[in-house]
Amino acid sequence: MFESVLVANRGEIARRVFRTCRELGIRTIAIYTALDADAPHVRDADEAVEVASYLDADAVVSAAVEAGAAAIHPGYGFLSERAEFARAVAKAGLTWVGPTPEVIEQMGRKDAAREIAVAAGVPVVPRGEDSPYPLLVKAAAGGGGKGMRIVRAPEELDEARAAAAREALSAFGDETLLIEKYVERGRHIEVQVFGDTHGDVIHLFERDCSVQRRHQKVIEEAPAPTLTDEQRDLVLTSAVALAKQVGYTGAGTVEFLLDDATGEAYFLEMNTRLQVEHPVTEEITGVDLVALQLRVAAGEPLGVTQDDLRVDGHAIEVRVYAEDAFEGFLPQAGRTSIVRWPSGARVEHALESEQVVSTAYDPMLAKIIVHGADREEARAAMVKALDTTAVLGLTTNTGFLRVLAASDAFRDAEIDTAWLDRNDVPAPDADVPRTLVAWISAMLSAVSDTTTPFRADGWRLAGSPAPTIVDLDRSVTVDRLSGRVASDGVSHVVRQISAADHVLVAVVDGVRHWAAVVSTSSTTGGRVAEIVHQGQRFDLSPPDRVAGAAAHHSDGAVAAKMPGTVIDVRVQVSDQVEEGQVLGVMEAMKMEVSLRAPFAGTVTVVGVGAGSQVPLGAELFVVSPDAE
Repeated sequence: MFESVLVANRGEIARRVFRTCRELGIRTIAIYTALDADAPHVRDADEAVEVASYLDADAVVSAAVEAGAAAIHPGYGFLSERAEFARAVAKAGLTWVGPTPEVIEQMGRKDAAREIAVAAGVPVVPRGEDSPYPLLVKAAAGGGGKGMRIVRAPEELDEARAAAAREALSAFGDETLLIEKYVERGRHIEVQVFGDTHGDVIHLFERDCSVQRRHQKVIEEAPAPTLTDEQRDLVLTSAVALAKQVGYTGAGTVEFLLDDATGEAYFLEMNTRLQVEHPVTEEITGVDLVALQLRVAAGEPLGVTQDDLRVDGHAIEVRVYAEDAFEGFLPQAGRTSIVRWPSGARVEHALESEQVVSTAYDPMLAKIIVHGADREEARAAMVKALDTTAVLGLTTNTGFLRVLAASDAFRDAEIDTAWLDRNDVPAPDADVPRTLVAWISAMLSAVSDTTTPFRADGWRLAGSPAPTIVDLDRSVTVDRLSGRVASDGVSHVVRQISAADHVLVAVVDGVRHWAAVVSTSSTTGGRVAEIVHQGQRFDLSPPDRVAGAAAHHSDGAVAAKMPGTVIDVRVQVSDQVEEGQVLGVMEAMKMEVSLRAPFAGTVTVVGVGAGSQVPLGAELFVVSPDAE
């Protein structure tokens, strides 16, 4: 085994690899940029070396040599599937923890991988020229849902090709595209495979990653809940056959699309690295996949046979993103105030209280993983875990995940890969959070020290017991003695169960609720009133004091819906535009958002150029209606 390993990555995956390295007695080395100098993964490592960019292969290899690393683990993303980086690692006399550069090149391209799959007897998706609409245009290089567009009519094809090629070039440096049949209702099934340098290949069963939005995974689980025995046997044996066809070594994932309409399974692609969702496989098999990666990279045999492996129970993972899921999944940025992760669940994260989240990197902040004796037990555990997750100061998708995990559709395993594109997930109601914030504010008005919202011994009440008026986004009256909270003719009764360390457990109208709170005074006073309830962050500060809120704009103004970079400006002042016409395109955290004209008229302001960095709410264009 290696004496020292450098992880060419950041965030939760770097911390995950470091954890296994520590268990194996391996010295850990981190890399970081100036933006990440105080990041958790840097503190976790035995040694850390600064680099200009995580994508600078030469700098990363030099850092490894400088720190005396014996091997480099790439994690996922960044340089993990760059064959030239793997070659540079070997050329420097270091060990690459992954498959050979030749296999990375072959399987990293969807067009080449498709031909290899055919040679191995693995079923593939029919090509576009052989299929009716709808079609799927996708990047031949890379993955993660980047460079993909659905085309439903011939007149949409050219625009889809241009957009997919632009996104693919930006993300992967390669604008080559494939056009294939689009499966309207399908399941995304993937198989974890492992090969060693002694010719052995095994699978560690399958995962279902069908809960996706915009081709990016949201919830993953293992095993797949809807597969028949025949379908399971097909994908497992096909995955192993494909891995053997290319002489695969290390951890890999073979992805399939299962057509709900026909029951057929098609090969999609192979990821030549560890996957984000690898923890659910670890939970049901008891195998540490990172330890297995290191063992294989060191030239040792797998040490486990196919007959040794069994499925134990069910595991579910959710991805926590810095995004507003109820506002078009727009990327978010800012500083957290309080971060609380759930107990009783496995959490892979690199997010802490008082930490800045920028748009410079991928929006994924953490993963929450649960295991149960069966799927329903695991699902209930996930709902509970999300109920007790709180990120304040920054909007995340945890409330969205909680609604989804608690839904009938997820309970019944009805969600296919396009379900989130066809269905709206209802945003949580603000009534209970508003009630709790008002009640807390009123209680704090009677406490001499308002800097600590909760005390282990409960509220220390003083002063007059008269009702208190709380002015948040509307006037609310709280009777501190009875716990009655009234507003607009509707009242609720709040009874405290426990309160300590920014955590409140209370009964509202006889129903138990858990909440985490950044406290406020009983009046607006410039203080923030925030609460996380059932995973969802509610900001009930006065409207003009909501942190990061977009400024008010005139009816014809088009503002930045997220902080990010303007990558395309398509109009000039005096241009005539139609309602819905694209004025420009923004990008943040690898996501593109089109900025469209609110109505037909004349462009009177173009406030940005391509390449401009803009904050949330910045006025970018103004369209004035034409006089009748």
